Amino acid sequence: MKIAVDAFGGDNAPDEVIKGAADAIKEYADRHIEVILTGDEKTINERIDALGVSREGISIEPAEGVIRIEDNPQDIRKAKANCSMGRAFGLVKEGKADAFVSAGSTAAIVVGGTVVIGRLKGVKRPSLVPIMPSISGQYLLLDGGANLECRPEMLMQFAVMGSIYMHELMGIEKPRVGLLNIGAEEEKGRELEHGAYELLKASDLNFVGNVEARDVPLGAVDVIVTDGFTGNVYLKAVEGMGKFMKRAMKETIFGSGISKVGALFALGGIKKISKQMDYREVGGSPLLGSAKPVIKAHGSSDAVAFKNAIRQANDFAVQDVNAKIAEALASFAGSGKEDA
Repeated sequence: MKIAVDAFGGDNAPDEVIKGAADAIKEYADRHIEVILTGDEKTINERIDALGVSREGISIEPAEGVIRIEDNPQDIRKAKANCSMGRAFGLVKEGKADAFVSAGSTAAIVVGGTVVIGRLKGVKRPSLVPIMPSISGQYLLLDGGANLECRPEMLMQFAVMGSIYMHELMGIEKPRVGLLNIGAEEEKGRELEHGAYELLKASDLNFVGNVEARDVPLGAVDVIVTDGFTGNVYLKAVEGMGKFMKRAMKETIFGSGISKVGALFALGGIKKISKQMDYREVGGSPLLGSAKPVIKAHGSSDAVAFKNAIRQANDFAVQDVNAKIAEALASFAGSGKEDA
């Protein structure tokens, strides 16, 4: 599989991108991954030499400039179609690469995945899907912020796409799907939740009903669906609480000599929790509903995160998750359960 990687997307580009690409090719040699780095060819070559990484499995596609967070994301379509991110999208669209990875502008990635590459047949709106840690493992949040306003049938599609992703790539036999709400009772929520609840209840998904935000990280679901506005507020709140807990633990456990001694006995558990909450181990957030695999890596990704994002994109393509999503959506639409 050939993965197009935006070499200049993210806070630590291009060095961490280059190292992550080389690490992915080496560590996942059995997957036969090839990486196409897009961006300024001279700079990429200079940094490869300076970093002393292997060029095996790596090729370079020249591109001019980058699209920044402050730029109009629509520019990825034409005005900046030849920038590092735009060229990576172009390679996938042209069939010269099988999947896309970038840690650049989220808005531009959503536009690129939706318009440049295009939507998967039957998908109303692609969904940006953060993969979050929970007590029982991991869960998907759909939507993480790509679609601020949604209709019930869109949430239904999010649930289908999320369930298939968790089944195919996370190995969960019957992913539990929940609808984010202000209470567990069926009558709770707005018109959006009421409509989505009826669709989900009538589906063949493993729908567990309405779920309150506090129960999601405690392992209540494998897939939680909501509109992008609510989802992004939830996402930022969880991220903030995670940072608070990490800082509080650090100050409490390592704040004095006595507590430092006690921390030595709990070091194994602390490392386990830290790894579970480390976004780098996941790789990135897939844009489900795009016609080709698109992975949005965290803006501050290092080589470890890029390595895993490349592995994630490769597995997405190899297992042909999109074909299974398209089949499921077509089956659902054909059943007459979906709103027009």
